[in-house]
Amino acid sequence: MILRRLARPLLASIFISGGINALRQAEGHAEAAKPLLDSTVGRYADRLPEQVPTDPVTLVRVDAVAKIAAGSLFALGKAPRLSALVLLGSLVPTTVAGHPFWAEKDEQAKQQQLIHFLKNAGLAGGLLLAAADTHGKPSLGWRAKKAAKVAGKQAQSLQKTAGKQTRKARKRAKQLTS
Repeated sequence: MILRRLARPLLASIFISGGINALRQAEGHAEAAKPLLDSTVGRYADRLPEQVPTDPVTLVRVDAVAKIAAGSLFALGKAPRLSALVLLGSLVPTTVAGHPFWAEKDEQAKQQQLIHFLKNAGLAGGLLLAAADTHGKPSLGWRAKKAAKVAGKQAQSLQKTAGKQTRKARKRAKQLTS
């Protein structure tokens, strides 16, 4: 559908652009993310395997690559449901770390952060819709129910046919034994 071909790249563009920007300015983004990372990843760093990065700059770069890769796939319509979920998973911590309007003292700054927070909430809604989009095909649950209904009807038909065949066989057996 043409709507999906147009909407996906439009929705993906902010993630691709943001990912490129985060790669170019990883240190600045890491500084903004540090309070959130300290209260989440930093709190459990000693329990994580050593292969899992805990450095804020590395985590920002990983997030940036996820945004660029998933955004590109989403824009191209490749694995759109999965890529929408990856983008959504990336958007939540980015929004909490990047737009903490609740922590702002200045009313104008608070209002700006709230606008960006709500914009990201709107993007999250679009990604949720994209993740649930089955391209007009019925859901797996619907298809399973329909298949079960068809199988039930086929079983009833077979039962009727078997009953008829049994009655015919009895009648024929009586004729042969008489």
